[in-house]
Amino acid sequence: MLLFNLILLVHFICFIAYFGTLVKLWSNYHTAQRSYTGLILGIVLLLSGILLVITLYPDVNYYKVVPKTVMFALITGINIKFGNRAYTKNAYYSLIILTLAAACLAVVNI
Repeated sequence: MLLFNLILLVHFICFIAYFGTLVKLWSNYHTAQRSYTGLILGIVLLLSGILLVITLYPDVNYYKVVPKTVMFALITGINIKFGNRAYTKNAYYSLIILTLAAACLAVVNI
């Protein structure tokens, strides 16, 4: 259980840091150059999420895992599409909405 809690803590801290990078872009999302921090945090989020599922197997709540995986894939797709370019308004707000939806899904009991 200690291992699960440590992985969950890393996952939570990375999520907050990723959301912080999005909030930092709030006033100038259309002109700001993005750093590799979001990429690194995304990779750590993915790996820690996989480790969380592995440590819970076979008692995995697929009603949460599958939608969050789809949201993560959409966030990844948006980031791949824009690469080093600045986000458009729709892309930036989509990232914010998907990130908050994933957070809400994480804390809801299903």
